[in-house]
Amino acid sequence: MTRSKPLWKADDQKARLSELTAQSDDSAKDNALRRDVRSLGGLLGRVLVEQVGQELFDTVEELRRLMIRHRERVRKRPGADARGELMASAQAMIAKMDLTRAYQVTKAFAIYFELANLAETNHRKRRRRARQLERQRAPLPGSFHGTLLRMKQARVSAESAIGALRQVLVTPVFTAHPTEVARQTVLLKRRRIAEQLERLDRLPLTVGEALRCELRIHAEIAALWQTDEVRQTKPTVDDEIRMGLRYFRLSLFETLPRIYAEVAESVREVYGVVLDADELPNLISFGSWIGGDRDGNPLVKAECIKDALELARTAILREYIREVEFLSDCLSSSSRQAGASPEMLSRLAQYKGSMPGVPMLWGPGNTVELYRRFLSYVVYRLQRSREGTRVQDGYEDAKEFESDLVLLRSSLISHRGERLAETFVDPLLRQLQTFGFHLHALDIRQHARVHAEVVQEIGASKIDLNRIAPGNTEGRSTKLRKTELRMAAPALAAGAALAGGSEWSAQSQEFIETLRTIQKIKQTYPAESVRQYIISGVESESDVLNVVRLTKACGLSLAGSVNDPGLMPVPLFESIDSLRAAGSVMQRLWKDPEYQPLLDSWGRWQEVMLGYSDSNKDGGMLTSTWELYNAHRDLHRVAGECGVKLRLFHGRGGTVGRGGGPTHAAILAQPEGCFSGRIRITEQGEVLNWKYADAVLAEWNLELMIAASLEALTRSGEKPDKDQGRWEEAMAEMSREAFRVYRRDIAENAELLEYFEQATPVQELDAARIGSRPSRRTKGRRLEDLRAIPWVFGWMQSRHAVPAWYGVGHGLQSFGAKGRGHEKLLRQMLEHFALFSDLVRNVELGMAKADLHIARVYSGLVKNAELRSRVFVTLEDEFLRSRQMILRISGQRELLARNRVLARSIDLRNPYVDPMSLIQVELLRRKQQGQDLAQLEYPLGATINGIAAGLHNTG
Repeated sequence: MTRSKPLWKADDQKARLSELTAQSDDSAKDNALRRDVRSLGGLLGRVLVEQVGQELFDTVEELRRLMIRHRERVRKRPGADARGELMASAQAMIAKMDLTRAYQVTKAFAIYFELANLAETNHRKRRRRARQLERQRAPLPGSFHGTLLRMKQARVSAESAIGALRQVLVTPVFTAHPTEVARQTVLLKRRRIAEQLERLDRLPLTVGEALRCELRIHAEIAALWQTDEVRQTKPTVDDEIRMGLRYFRLSLFETLPRIYAEVAESVREVYGVVLDADELPNLISFGSWIGGDRDGNPLVKAECIKDALELARTAILREYIREVEFLSDCLSSSSRQAGASPEMLSRLAQYKGSMPGVPMLWGPGNTVELYRRFLSYVVYRLQRSREGTRVQDGYEDAKEFESDLVLLRSSLISHRGERLAETFVDPLLRQLQTFGFHLHALDIRQHARVHAEVVQEIGASKIDLNRIAPGNTEGRSTKLRKTELRMAAPALAAGAALAGGSEWSAQSQEFIETLRTIQKIKQTYPAESVRQYIISGVESESDVLNVVRLTKACGLSLAGSVNDPGLMPVPLFESIDSLRAAGSVMQRLWKDPEYQPLLDSWGRWQEVMLGYSDSNKDGGMLTSTWELYNAHRDLHRVAGECGVKLRLFHGRGGTVGRGGGPTHAAILAQPEGCFSGRIRITEQGEVLNWKYADAVLAEWNLELMIAASLEALTRSGEKPDKDQGRWEEAMAEMSREAFRVYRRDIAENAELLEYFEQATPVQELDAARIGSRPSRRTKGRRLEDLRAIPWVFGWMQSRHAVPAWYGVGHGLQSFGAKGRGHEKLLRQMLEHFALFSDLVRNVELGMAKADLHIARVYSGLVKNAELRSRVFVTLEDEFLRSRQMILRISGQRELLARNRVLARSIDLRNPYVDPMSLIQVELLRRKQQGQDLAQLEYPLGATINGIAAGLHNTG
């Protein structure tokens, strides 16, 4: 067999190096990306021929060329009929395919996107390294170094900058929903391909090495082809817990020391101040909902909480053992060359006496390498700790382990080992201070409705819960009177009511069991393992007080103490009405005499969560953005009046339609002067792999969050812009119009929901088996019963992307039409008002991912032709209106004209997504016609996975 020239062969090593180090304004910077995409596509083509045959390859190529030509024709004639001859030819080809061929074509395009995504990810890392070469001349926007430079230019002193840094604490909180669509085995194959792509950037690159990497990639692509991409069963809660934990091993353990090194280096370069490791504050912590989020997921039981904590504890202890063994490799200092402190020698002797028979890592005869002997006992104690809590010879807690490391560090420093301490011990200490023995804090979440129904049951004793409709909020205002509490408390605390036949409903029993589990966990695991209880759907202070009283009835203390931060109820405001009431609700709560002692026990800190995706579903993009901003400001004002230190928890989605978008810009778009420095942000399952699967990208993501928090904090004292009031009045006016239109056309339009269920693949979400949680909180068919995830999923898969833009056009147009001065004000807001510019940027991105030509094809699935026409025309009119207004106020001729990199990426992807969309429509049509659902389910799941990969989101 003849072999062609290696695809990645470097004919000119110097030219290849120039590409890798090219500056931002050098067109050569993208040569490597183009080479990677072209070569990966070529290898995929070979695999298609090898595995199936030339006919499949030819079919894929013909479809690709048809859609490229179709796209070019639409671009030249935007008003052209989307159902032209090229689109019709593609649809005709697909209609003739049997299920096997339709699936194979889908799989081919889906793998192409997997490979293209890997190439883009590698290029992001490549460009980050290149930009770091020019950090003095042009620091990366959003970088910590660039942020400090701007602060210094604004005359923020070194002392003030470091003081502000000590107030910053960012906490990414991992959630399982919407789950990453790819299976774990597929993710591992992708990772191995990514490693080979990175290896191909190492210069000099020999022909032999280039060929070896190519052969490995070729083999992995062949393995991808032979691998099922759709899960056989939906992931269990245990699966999701393990998925979340994998990112610590993949990147975060490695990333953490790099972050602090970057912070220290930036402070030194910009301000000339050298910060020792112990002078750097803890800037990062981690949280998780996976295993603790019970809201609407019947599969998350009380035992899942314990399982999640045990798996997290095992993961971090395994990492500490690995790190201490590495430390032992490095610290080979001999007593003949350098001594050890009396304190360390004393503890070594103590360990030798109390733990005889502990195996020495470097053999029993090695008596002069004292640090290695000491670390042998440390490893042993960690291994014992991993076997369970309070095991003999195990560490009682993280502080005890830290004591040993600090002792060792001090001994090194006092015997000329400062460099050893800084290089080898300090990174481990930083990990320990961040992760403890619990790795992350696990949030517990349940809906306020559930608490209210439990309160009703206890308060009325024999109330018939079946008579309470899911939407009935009457019980929400029912407070548990103290006499009823005293009657119920002994039985609940003792668990007597759960015995035998049990007088309580299953829902109440599960709630009580959850509280009892938390109580046991607090006694067994580190107390900080569980410290937040999220209450979804909060509408009044009673929703919080219900939890306070129920936990008290069950004997679970919420109050913090010296050794336990307590369990803080965190209200989640997620509807438009609840966001508007958030400030007054919390004011009444904070002034309630029953709540005051709890606040004092938490050091007057209170966390409040704001829901982005549900507020978007409830009120549309523009109104959601505006009301979140208002709620943030009102909460900050009320907190100041009540002497409360506020920490906001932003429940942002992964996609723009669920409140996603660039995190750095979102943090800076917060109301000025309304930020404490502490922030928690959800990281949705679908973006975890994009942000945290690689150490370089994880470092950049965390750096962006820290830098934005520091910048937002240090500008808090700045005087608001003189036009701020006019801008906010404009936002309020636009929001009122956008909200009116959104509620009329979307939220309260029964025809729209019928259209949504037929013109999108929302009913096929289960076919992709991407998560354990049901798509609806209740069995109702109303929009409010549907979760935000399937709502956005359906619209994104069908290329409508409605949640990202609907209502924005009406809001902008109605305001701009009032006079030339109004449109001028919008342009001024776009340039100077961070909230508005962030909104417009996110709407623009969402619209760029939408495609009404493809959406029209999906609309053909709606059986009622008149309804189909009415709804689609309504959506199309608002899309065109929104696009026209975005372009007008931004001064662009096309969307993303000022972000050519992103625009080009979307343009290149569209012709590859389109065939999968057309296949999905064809399979949905066959389902409507009664074809065997069992046969259709797997190919449909494959189209969902492929389109999600192509668009970079599920929902």
